[in-house]
Amino acid sequence: MTGSLEQKKQYRQTKARLEALPEPYRTAANACQRYFMYYGGITDGETLVQMFVDLADLWERAAVDGTPVADIVGDDPVEFAEEFAKAYGGAQWIDKERARLVKDIEQAKRGDRK
Repeated sequence: MTGSLEQKKQYRQTKARLEALPEPYRTAANACQRYFMYYGGITDGETLVQMFVDLADLWERAAVDGTPVADIVGDDPVEFAEEFAKAYGGAQWIDKERARLVKDIEQAKRGDRK
């Protein structure tokens, strides 16, 4: 987690909230959080922290209500996690490489015309 000290503090607090969940919600929430760290690639610390706060809110509410994990994630946990993460948009690590790829290809195309 990169970002300000306040963002790191919020991240640790949110992580503690996930760890405090009863089973099976803790396992599901931690699995989602871990997936987001790899899949999301979000570079904005504020957006990332908000996503994790919302994740904790979701699983805490599910635990209080007794909502089955399957009712939250559906039949495809990957689809659930990726759709959840998409809601947080923001700048991602891959954006820089996408822009670089487009620029380099455009440059190569111009070079092909010689």
